[in-house]
Amino acid sequence: QANLVESGGGSVQAGGSLRVSCVHRWNYDCLGWVRQVAGKEREGVAAIATVGGDQYYADSVKGRFAISHDKNENTVYLQMDNLKPEDTAMYYCAADHFRCFARNWQTQFEVWGQGTQVTVSS
Repeated sequence: QANLVESGGGSVQAGGSLRVSCVHRWNYDCLGWVRQVAGKEREGVAAIATVGGDQYYADSVKGRFAISHDKNENTVYLQMDNLKPEDTAMYYCAADHFRCFARNWQTQFEVWGQGTQVTVSS
């Protein structure tokens, strides 16, 4: 059984909204979302500390995306609003047993989900 299982995603027109979810089997100190376009490097999108709730965002999504965590449901969410075509990517749920690093959160994750596709059309 996978540690991180994503759901949600899909296709939407520019300006629309989507929410992706990820159920995690184990407890982690830092949960996040990372996206990747084929042939390009991964980009950390958002992260959240499961203790304290500090949140971190890539500059490209600030003000449009919101990450949240439901401890009772062991689920981390990424609400994506005002989507743009450049948001099109495979979105991966990611986790780390260590606390979120304020400066390097985008590259600290060590556990990954299988990914869910988000496609935004213009």
